[in-house]
Amino acid sequence: MNEKHEKTEITASGMTETLSGNNASGMLRWNNRRILFRLLAVVLVIVVLGVGIPIYIYLRTHVSTDDAFIEGHIIPISPRVAGHVAVVHVNDNQRVKAGDLLIELAPQDFEAQLKAAETNLTAARASYQTSQINVDLTTVTATSSLDEAQANMVAANAQVETAQATASAVASQREQARAQLDSARAALAQAKAEVASAEAAHQRDVLDLQRAQELVKSNVISKQELDHALAVEKMSSAELTAAEKKVQTQLAVIQQAEAGLKAAEDNLRQAQAQVSARQAQMEESRARLKSARSAPKQVEQSRSRAEAAKADIERAQALVEQARLNLSYTRITAPADGFVTEKAVEPGAYVLVGQSLMTIVPSDVWVLANFKETQLTRMHPGQPVKVVVDTYPGVVFQGHVDSIQHGTGARFSLLPPENATGNFVKVVQRLPVKIVFDRREQLERYLLAPGMSVVPKVNVGVPGRVEISNKIPSGVSSFKTSANAQSNTRSSQKH
Repeated sequence: MNEKHEKTEITASGMTETLSGNNASGMLRWNNRRILFRLLAVVLVIVVLGVGIPIYIYLRTHVSTDDAFIEGHIIPISPRVAGHVAVVHVNDNQRVKAGDLLIELAPQDFEAQLKAAETNLTAARASYQTSQINVDLTTVTATSSLDEAQANMVAANAQVETAQATASAVASQREQARAQLDSARAALAQAKAEVASAEAAHQRDVLDLQRAQELVKSNVISKQELDHALAVEKMSSAELTAAEKKVQTQLAVIQQAEAGLKAAEDNLRQAQAQVSARQAQMEESRARLKSARSAPKQVEQSRSRAEAAKADIERAQALVEQARLNLSYTRITAPADGFVTEKAVEPGAYVLVGQSLMTIVPSDVWVLANFKETQLTRMHPGQPVKVVVDTYPGVVFQGHVDSIQHGTGARFSLLPPENATGNFVKVVQRLPVKIVFDRREQLERYLLAPGMSVVPKVNVGVPGRVEISNKIPSGVSSFKTSANAQSNTRSSQKH
């Protein structure tokens, strides 16, 4: 019994020890699992933060849309004149340069029209030359009397003016001769006065000389004083002789002045008679001119016919130029560099004016993206854009925002919505945004045709070019102010 009891106790204690050992190992495994779970949670949080934060920042600073297409200039080619197609020089999708010949129309009809127009122009010029000859002949025959009368009138007027000028000159000469005569008479009176004064002085000097001769005999005066009195007498005698000669000279001058005055008066009478005769001739010429004034009417009539012939020349010249232009229009050339598309013409076809024959698509393309109006809050021209074309999913094209259309697409549609009918449902509108490619080599390497679908992604975190006018309309100032504040905040954080 005791042994059995001891074995039972030993067995129970062993089980207790076994259970205690199992619990310890379980707790250890549980602690290891908790540590592993915590490490996994930390790693997961780090991964989520490392991936999510960049994605969140990217979504905050980029907007995109799948409603975007490649856009470009589409140049339709149409003829300016109607005719049959002679030659087509291009094929579908062929690259052409500006000025390359595309189509030639049959030129025979237009060449014939040009020759007919040139013939009419030659006839009009001949008619004009004939009318010019008639004008010259009418001018010579009908206006000869008028020209002669006008010439006589001009000559008579000139002769009258000449005779009047001559009479004025002769009258001036007479006055001058009269003045000279008066001056000579005054000079003669002065010369006579000088003679009288010289005679008195000479008589005094003679008496002084006689007294000196008497006194020198009595030795009252010296011989020197006698010689002085003799010299004084000789000087006064010479002055008297000179005064008498001056009187003779003035008498001759007076005679000459009187002869000149008489001749001037005779010339004046002749000049006045000549003036009267020339005035009579002028009155006769004026009468002839008055009777010859009807001749210019015939000249004006012939000139009017000549002007009409000249107008016919200009009209014929215009027809020639038009015919030459129509002939040049038979050669249709490419207006710009690009590719031929939608070719719908073949040789022999008859084409009409304005009919679409083909289309030229230039290589200069851009992206037209229709963004929602809620995506344009921070979008401005100049912001960078990454464009992915559906045709080339692995290629990223670089570009920038060029401009934003001032109006939604619905507003410019054929039937714009009318919200005043009462059935109004607010719909987010879209505005077209023009995006221009930056790298020219990408456009030359890849085929980018108008209409291809693209996905642009605009980096609105870049400020771009914000153009603010001095006057901001009401209701828009708050939007622009907030946009500018956000742009400035992003710029400061970046720096």
